[in-house]
Amino acid sequence: MKPAVVSEHLCWGATSAGHLNDLLPMPLTDAALDQLSARVSEVQEVIGRPILLENVSTYVRFLDDDYGETAFLAELVRRTGCGVLLDVNNLYVNQCNHGEDAIAAMDELPPGMVGEIHLAGHRVTDVAVIDDHGSRVAPAVWTLYEYALRRFGEVPTMIEWDTAMPPLSVLLDEAQLARDLQASVRPVTEQQVTPR
Repeated sequence: MKPAVVSEHLCWGATSAGHLNDLLPMPLTDAALDQLSARVSEVQEVIGRPILLENVSTYVRFLDDDYGETAFLAELVRRTGCGVLLDVNNLYVNQCNHGEDAIAAMDELPPGMVGEIHLAGHRVTDVAVIDDHGSRVAPAVWTLYEYALRRFGEVPTMIEWDTAMPPLSVLLDEAQLARDLQASVRPVTEQQVTPR
């Protein structure tokens, strides 16, 4: 039996000396885009199917970045035929940590590129907003999810919760909130979507 979806984060986490315990941001440069395009194409050829690449929450950005993260992903999709796993909470975390605009980031992705959406909770600290998957989805993230549904349509959605696990009733309530939004939001056509 084959998995329904194969995905990976747009990040790095190892050197020749060993693995690091984090999803570290890629430099969003033309050179990195060339290298990743070749790697993604190779992986897809080996497994015989397209993969989805997920945007990550970050706590630093590179000064020499040539792209925003979703513009980088959009170009990678154009070059390789892969898709995007859009983590809406990660967009929000990056908006808080770097002053980025989560709506503008989603507008960089044409409708049809997003194959799955992730939602999660986060923790606000004095230093940064941390993507910890340990609480309910925040109201601001639900608002961004509603925008994502309008832009990308009813895309399969997963709520990530892997620390400070609550009772099952809380998890089911979060899943129902996502279902209710999916049922109430009508996607706009591509002609109705206007760039900012």
